[in-house]
Amino acid sequence: MIPDAGGPNQAPPWRLDLGATCCAGGEVTFRVWAPHTDALSVRLSGAGGTRVVPLRAEAEGYFAGSATAQPGEEYLYRLADGGERPDPASRWQPQGVHGPSRIVDPDAFAWSDGAWSGLELEDYLIYELHVGTFTAAGTFAALLSRLDYLLELGVTALELMPVAQFPGERNWGYDGASPFAVQHSYGGPEGLKRLVDACHRKGLAVILDVVYNHLGPEGNYLGCFGPYFTDRYRTPWGPAINYDGPDSDPVRHYVVSNALFWVTEYHVDALRLDAIHGIFDFGARHILQELATAVHRQARALGRRVQVIAESDLNDVRTITPPERGGHGLDAQWNDDFHHALHSLLTGERQGYYADFGELSRLATAYREGFVFSGAYSRYRRRRHGSSSAGVPPRQLVVFAQNHDQVGNRPRGERLSRMVSLDKLKLAAGAVLLAPYLPLLFMGEEYGEVAPFAYFISHGDPQLVAAVRRGRQEEFAAFAWQGEIPDPQAETTFLAAKLDPEQRRQGMHRILFALYRQLLQLRRELPALRRLCRAETTVAALDDDRVLLLRRGTGADQVLCLFNFGEEARTVPLPPHHPPCRRLLDSAQPEWGGVGSPAPAALPGGRGEVSVFIAPWSFVLYGN
Repeated sequence: MIPDAGGPNQAPPWRLDLGATCCAGGEVTFRVWAPHTDALSVRLSGAGGTRVVPLRAEAEGYFAGSATAQPGEEYLYRLADGGERPDPASRWQPQGVHGPSRIVDPDAFAWSDGAWSGLELEDYLIYELHVGTFTAAGTFAALLSRLDYLLELGVTALELMPVAQFPGERNWGYDGASPFAVQHSYGGPEGLKRLVDACHRKGLAVILDVVYNHLGPEGNYLGCFGPYFTDRYRTPWGPAINYDGPDSDPVRHYVVSNALFWVTEYHVDALRLDAIHGIFDFGARHILQELATAVHRQARALGRRVQVIAESDLNDVRTITPPERGGHGLDAQWNDDFHHALHSLLTGERQGYYADFGELSRLATAYREGFVFSGAYSRYRRRRHGSSSAGVPPRQLVVFAQNHDQVGNRPRGERLSRMVSLDKLKLAAGAVLLAPYLPLLFMGEEYGEVAPFAYFISHGDPQLVAAVRRGRQEEFAAFAWQGEIPDPQAETTFLAAKLDPEQRRQGMHRILFALYRQLLQLRRELPALRRLCRAETTVAALDDDRVLLLRRGTGADQVLCLFNFGEEARTVPLPPHHPPCRRLLDSAQPEWGGVGSPAPAALPGGRGEVSVFIAPWSFVLYGN
């Protein structure tokens, strides 16, 4: 279905063959898969007036045709029953999900990132953000002014929550209904291209969150055209996409084309695939493998590095196992187990899936192997869960203390800064940024943002709004959380989530921001931290399972990290055979808002026993 994109020095032949395509001589071709209708035409509105152009039927249920038209003109597809719908592959919906599509010339934008070839996966230091709440204006243009801030912080990759067109003006993005169209209220296609181009000029990679497990319920007109969905499976968010049933080949082509579209027309460096556990495909070749193969092939043709990263709660290493070894061949995946193990230690929460965590040994396993559950029995799931990731290169796992789900899927969207002390926030920062995995920060985490990030929508259907409200209530039943849930439809819920980065200049926020900057700098500069190698990682739980020792590196090039997850100070004897090293960072020191600690400024090398004092809820880093 996907043409060969050629070798690394060849121009990629792939171009989107769906939707409206601008051609030479003022012609625009239209192509859509619509087996549910017997006839199809396109109604155009623009400088040339309104006209209706019939499309001819092609094989496999496709319709195609051409018309004299210009970029900027609007159009709708007219079905045999007279109904008119937006293009399933629309590049722009300036009037929202229910309005007409607009013709866009993808070659009109003047890119300036020709020298950019992307980052190696192990160099990704990820910063996840929501465009609508990251700035006061909530647009791509406003985000441009914050790129230098991200460079100052020290991250290397910007991850955007979904930007595909969703209903209304405010949404997390997972209710997108036009997968190829860029959200109009964020700035549309040109706004996103300007942002990506600017990021590349500054050396920042761009990760785009995409949703291939469902479409949002409002403005989702794909079912009018063809069997894009199936009732054989069901996701928590609505009908599943038809990846393996009758007439599924064009659906697979549609989704793989969408992935290639972001990589090619928008120069995106990585795709984060949302909740792949909601993707059902029991065919011989899984859609994830087909998608990853196509993206990697296109990346080689473009002469760029492009990553495909999965979000999954399956703990299934097949996702990131190469196809020749029976896997899907994705580059990396999120590791929720690391978050759960860390969060339960910091907060003491044991509700819901946190019931499986709470012991330091769980976090030690996460450092040592990746997944905590690798086939063991899960009390929360009441069954065995997961497969072992002990043999997986650490660069293939993404870890975090916070992200949009773990914050936003709490009833009131409270961040860690509202639940724990400054000492624990510093400990969380060290635990993530010193880990031998790809770290991800959630916007505002770096200075202890206090604004909640609750779930918000702006649907136009009152019945749908009521259903969302009920669903949020039911979602929290397993956690037995108390208190009122902010109304997802209320604009105040969205406005309350807006960040205030000026907090970073004062009090505990200033201290935390400086700590994150220092940790990110050490992560970039120290070879033992920059290398993500399981063979060079040693983990041990010490002193009655309250202190975790993490050693990374080899020979004289080593770092030693000690984390105290207890209420009391600890004097910990270190194992022998360590090189001489100096204290690089102690989160209990006054410069980091602590009361001070007598942890030695240097450790002699050799076989002799050495003890280190660690303050409560703190960490100490030694290195050369």
